[in-house]
Amino acid sequence: MLAKIWDSLFSLVFPDLCEVCGTPLVRGERYICLSCLYKMPRTKFWEKEANTVEQLFWGRVNIEHACSLFYFRKGSDYRILIHKLKYKGKYNIGLRLGEELGACLGNSPLYKNVSMIVPVPLHPLKERQRGYNQSEYIASGISNIMNLPVEKKNLIRTKYTQTQTRKNVIERWENVQSIFDVRDKSGFDGEHILLVDDVLTTGSTIESCASAVLNSCTCKVSIATVGYASSY
Repeated sequence: MLAKIWDSLFSLVFPDLCEVCGTPLVRGERYICLSCLYKMPRTKFWEKEANTVEQLFWGRVNIEHACSLFYFRKGSDYRILIHKLKYKGKYNIGLRLGEELGACLGNSPLYKNVSMIVPVPLHPLKERQRGYNQSEYIASGISNIMNLPVEKKNLIRTKYTQTQTRKNVIERWENVQSIFDVRDKSGFDGEHILLVDDVLTTGSTIESCASAVLNSCTCKVSIATVGYASSY
């Protein structure tokens, strides 16, 4: 009883704040307030075949479907979510956004046959520097909603590469060629894999991931990210 009273008093003095707008969260809200969830610029690409994200991979890699949760535009309040997730140690934002994405995918007939979730891996050195892989938290959030297994160890990143942030399309593609590998090919055989990442810009990184999987295994691959950088 005393612990509950203390928690209530602590919440009054130091309330949890929405990671988008900064307003205090109320009971039942986690990391993002309901108002900001409602205003989120969702793409709804999970409802559409041959959507803009899916078309990005046409002629590049043979995927089944692709989508992103929201538009990742310059000047948008929602860009801060990805910045906090990747650079400020707020990995639980990834879990929360993954749950939102999972709810969308779970209601889409396009993704009903997905059998396994695979986060895009970081190089071990970069993961040690950051302390975690943000895509793993997004994948875990999706898993919480869709009740699908997450495979974190079979797809590996074999080369440490420079950040993609300031590179153009060609430089991004060259930077991620042949940097992923599959440890146990039988672990992916027969699966419909959902590759998960934080933001899709040119698609070079996740294309390289998908190619490594499809060239090694007899499986299907779909793609889902939290953000879609449509301004690029």
